[in-house]
Amino acid sequence: MSKTTRATQALDTAGVAYEVRLYEYDGNADKVGMQAAEALGVPPGTVLKNLMVLADGKPACVVAPSDCEVSMKKLAAALGAKSVRMMKPTDAERATGYVVGGISPFGQKRAVPTVMEEAALSHPRVFINGGGRGVQVHLSPADALKALGAKAAAVVA
Repeated sequence: MSKTTRATQALDTAGVAYEVRLYEYDGNADKVGMQAAEALGVPPGTVLKNLMVLADGKPACVVAPSDCEVSMKKLAAALGAKSVRMMKPTDAERATGYVVGGISPFGQKRAVPTVMEEAALSHPRVFINGGGRGVQVHLSPADALKALGAKAAAVVA
């Protein structure tokens, strides 16, 4: 498994310090982020999941702790949208250039509006998908927010 992905290249370009952590990806896991936390031996709240959504029909991304559910109503408000719904997996792959289970908010085909759960900023470092199944980047959430040009908001239910 390569430690260099489009996500790590995007972080390098942004000048963000990070560490790549590889783990054994389980494609049969119900919740990929929770499985990653278990495989890495870290608290689930420090592993952030990336969900691709359609906000008023346009792609957007939300980054939230893997042990939390995202409130679509709160996410819509944060994005200034009337409605938000999950993107179909095939559409998410086409939009991001990544495969499901390996979708990173960094290095996507096109930049999309991104919201990070503000509670994630309370951790000194978090894990975010690094652009491949079984690849996580460990970095400061503030650095991730800045590199993504993301907005922090309370979006979990």
